[in-house]
Amino acid sequence: MSTAKASFAHGLVIGKFYPPHRGHVHLVESALARCRFVTVQVLHASVESVPGPERARWLERCFGDRGDLRVLHGLDDEPVDYDSPEAWEAHERIMREVLVRADAEDPRPAVDAVFTSEAYGQELARRFRAEHVAVDPARSAHPVSGTAVRADLPGRWMDLPGAVRAGLCRRVVVVGAESSGTTTLSVDLHRALVARGGVWSRTRWVAEYGREYSADLQARQRIQNLSRLPSDFPWNEADFREICRVQLNREEASAREGSPVLVCDTDGLATCLWQERYMGETSEWVRAFAAALPPRALYLLTSHEGVDFEDDGLRDKPQLRPDMTRRFREVLAQGRVPWFELEGTPQRRLEQALAIVDADLAQAFRFADPLG
Repeated sequence: MSTAKASFAHGLVIGKFYPPHRGHVHLVESALARCRFVTVQVLHASVESVPGPERARWLERCFGDRGDLRVLHGLDDEPVDYDSPEAWEAHERIMREVLVRADAEDPRPAVDAVFTSEAYGQELARRFRAEHVAVDPARSAHPVSGTAVRADLPGRWMDLPGAVRAGLCRRVVVVGAESSGTTTLSVDLHRALVARGGVWSRTRWVAEYGREYSADLQARQRIQNLSRLPSDFPWNEADFREICRVQLNREEASAREGSPVLVCDTDGLATCLWQERYMGETSEWVRAFAAALPPRALYLLTSHEGVDFEDDGLRDKPQLRPDMTRRFREVLAQGRVPWFELEGTPQRRLEQALAIVDADLAQAFRFADPLG
């Protein structure tokens, strides 16, 4: 936005953003349209179950990288009482402290506009000696509230911007040795969730990019009349970095567009084990990448027991399946993400997976009450 069109030098937007929804985005967009700079403060309380810094990151990602917006966060455990001058002073002090800390590194003009959709906006603007700009106080543009979202997250899923959906969705990752039914289970689970209809029809499935990458390597090997099995490919560090990056990029894109559950056929943690298998060890870079993945909700490990080995031209050494299953068990047991090993027929595995996912959803989407 050009500064010539700006009505104000510096607009302030405050809120809990618990979680950020489309109404919040509309509020910030309205401020950006009229201000040279905008500061958003995510004021969070200790009792709330989504950390303030995480909410701030989600909100920031809604707008991309832009120089006229900064999203800050501050801890505000002061009780809310709009009729109490003392309560107002306590909240105002926290807001000013957040601004002072930010201005020490990134100076901005004094706040001359406060944008809210709330009744308290006039008093907040008065305290900052700024003009109050009311944005859709009747909630006609976006009839949604944080309270409504917290009460029924799946039902209000599409009231969330993509960046927030990506942050809140439950990422279920299916892993296992080759030819142990990982792709079969992940596809079956995806289809079963889609069949539930409603918001679940948006459920996405993220395919295994490493398999696609291996097929390309195999094709190049055949052109050169060289070895044709993955264990014989000339793997290097760059291959696994590429697999990690593309897999996560596809996962992130699906998380922004999908339902409250994202089904992934492998991820960076599994890539660690495949690098170990083909190169003898896992590199520091790949380990660090896997450690920094977005939060996983569940890992579902497919047992090789009772599954016939299918030679599709990309699989080799079926005798290694027990060792790979064991390594997956070891690695998953060392982590903090809940994991379950599934056995039996494809139908039995699907039934188990659906029960596990439903139990996770029943617990995951419960928000602690905000500080009143």
